[in-house]
Amino acid sequence: MSDSLKDIPVKVEHTPPSPKAAQETVSLYEAQKKIYPRSVKGIFNNWRILFVLGTQLAFLGLPWLNWNGRQAVFFDMVNRKFFIFGLTIWPQDFVYLAALLMSCAFGLFVWTTIAGRLWCGYSCPQTVYTEIMLWIEQLVEGDRNKRIKLDKEPMSLRKARLKLTKHGLMILFCLWTGFSLVGYFTPIRDLVKAMPTFDYGPWESFWIFFYAGFTYLLAGFMREQVCKYMCPYARFQSVMFDADTLIISYDEARGEPRGARKKGVDFKQQGLGSCVNCGICVQVCPVGIDIRNGLQYECIGCAACIDACDEVMDKVGYPRGLIRYTTENALEGKYPEKDIVKHLRRPRVIMYTVVLLIVLGAALGSLAMRKPFKVDILRDRASLVKETDAGLLENAYIIKIINTTERDQEFKISVDGMPDLKLESDSKHLRVKATETESFGVRVQADPQVATKGSHEIHFKVETVSSPVLHVEEKSSFIGE
Repeated sequence: MSDSLKDIPVKVEHTPPSPKAAQETVSLYEAQKKIYPRSVKGIFNNWRILFVLGTQLAFLGLPWLNWNGRQAVFFDMVNRKFFIFGLTIWPQDFVYLAALLMSCAFGLFVWTTIAGRLWCGYSCPQTVYTEIMLWIEQLVEGDRNKRIKLDKEPMSLRKARLKLTKHGLMILFCLWTGFSLVGYFTPIRDLVKAMPTFDYGPWESFWIFFYAGFTYLLAGFMREQVCKYMCPYARFQSVMFDADTLIISYDEARGEPRGARKKGVDFKQQGLGSCVNCGICVQVCPVGIDIRNGLQYECIGCAACIDACDEVMDKVGYPRGLIRYTTENALEGKYPEKDIVKHLRRPRVIMYTVVLLIVLGAALGSLAMRKPFKVDILRDRASLVKETDAGLLENAYIIKIINTTERDQEFKISVDGMPDLKLESDSKHLRVKATETESFGVRVQADPQVATKGSHEIHFKVETVSSPVLHVEEKSSFIGE
């Protein structure tokens, strides 16, 4: 470099980066894309409709049934009695509630191990209510393509009318479900009578709108988001799966490579599989997954993709079953699909089934042997012991009898445990009305020479007067001096 260039100053400018270029927003959550499930026809769709109608017929209809002059299924929280047809459940019987919950849990474990998420696909309330909301959408807005087109249109009187009609019907149905739920705890006919003036209590009003509001939110808007992100069963159900669990699977060996083709052309000569890549299996999926990508935790096992694929296979003249219920081992050719039933006898299924049968057997056996009445003995704490005019020692007791049957019952009481005990009662006829509780005061007298100072064990025997004669014995104590 020459000397003349050495003395020339050089100015270097640094351009600061743009704030927008330096910042980048990374979302940790996938943006929700509205799913427009396509309607489908087929055997599994028919089963799903049957379960939707069946579960709603039971839920909405049971409160209207009568049994012996009362509501057949009624949970009387005020009087602490649950009526289920001819069965009355008292607070002392809540062990049966624990047995019911355990039976439901192990029943779900057994079913999941055998056949995957059939509960989710056919009977889960989220699935059932979402299906009903989709029926309302299709009724008002039309099929899948019409709904997509409607949502893309700018707001207009027609669009507003359709949207208001749809959401109005949804809200009415949700209010009906909330009303029916409260009808299990408040006589539903009383709720109907109070409807014109809305003369409901605060808790009744709260639960009607609470249940209706969340039904509208979860089934009308969130839908598959509940199954994918909120439901814990979707997360832990995989631990109950094994290679012999019945799942919905795409036969990759038969279907790949997928691609479009002309009808009547030998696809094998073109190097194609049976899958025509129509995408209908994705369009009918209520959670928006592609079953051809393999088993995914989002899959609820509704089998809509099976019905859709079978319909396409029929149209192109290929055998059904490209997407079908099968097991991982059967799909891999480890045994023929006709032997799937033989593989039900495996340790996990047997273990769950044994536990389920034990819980059910214990609960049903206890119910079968349950006495038609219950007895509770309470001592009169105000006066532990006193002396009668005849010189006998007397203890007072309150005998509480719970009639657990649907008919009136009459009882008699006796006492033993010490020599020459005498029993005096305020009531000659111990009569208890159906499903009622009565308390009776009794006095037990004993000779002072026998009833020495301290506590002595005695036994009360309460037995029915009418045939068949049943009795209950309860232990208590007699205080001497």
